[in-house]
Amino acid sequence: MNLDAPAPRLANGKPDFSGLWESRVGPSGRYGAPALPSLTADAPPVATFANVESNVKGGLPLTPWALDLRKQRMAANSQDNPDANCLPIGFMQAHTHTQPRKIVHTADEMIIMYEVNYGLRQVFTDGRTLPKDDPVPWWEGYSVGRWDGDTLVVETTGFRDDGWLDVRGTPYTSGLKLTERIRRPSYGRLETDLTIEDAKAYTKPWTVRVNHRLSAGDQLIEFICNENERSSKHYVK
Repeated sequence: MNLDAPAPRLANGKPDFSGLWESRVGPSGRYGAPALPSLTADAPPVATFANVESNVKGGLPLTPWALDLRKQRMAANSQDNPDANCLPIGFMQAHTHTQPRKIVHTADEMIIMYEVNYGLRQVFTDGRTLPKDDPVPWWEGYSVGRWDGDTLVVETTGFRDDGWLDVRGTPYTSGLKLTERIRRPSYGRLETDLTIEDAKAYTKPWTVRVNHRLSAGDQLIEFICNENERSSKHYVK
């Protein structure tokens, strides 16, 4: 299999993002492996799972409120992280998690299935716009996509108000607008630039990149975090 071959195409001629994707370097992207680097030096800084700002020069433009909240979460050893409680994890953690994700892509919709905590996300590409009637907040938000050449531009709003971007507790709120620019420059590679706009948590928008490689021939396994879960009762407040 030639992973450097051109990306496959949907029936409408746009790139097809279908496949099983992982974001870590090393055998099977196992835990502890570093994030997959970018191919060019002018790319946005690469996001990492434990600390989203580790590659951001000067750190993130956190508001005083967000900085204080992150300090509180870290002081509690991140035990309120949704991932530590078998709840759906934040979008940045889902992008950078050691467990893979599977994309099923059609002309009108893109379905993303996360192995971690059995997550599921829908991106509608049928021409609809983001809802403006204050929808019920979702763990994954509400996502619509449009094409800019061969780049899929996905906009997401409608998040819950208590989000975690990373293990340290870097926050986002219900005021977040997330913009993802997704490309498949070759058969075996996916690149996503994520721009975060959230006036309560950040003084200005900021962008990071997540790179994924195709894990051809692999499949997701069933991962039910709450099954026989025995850890949370030992958390110390």
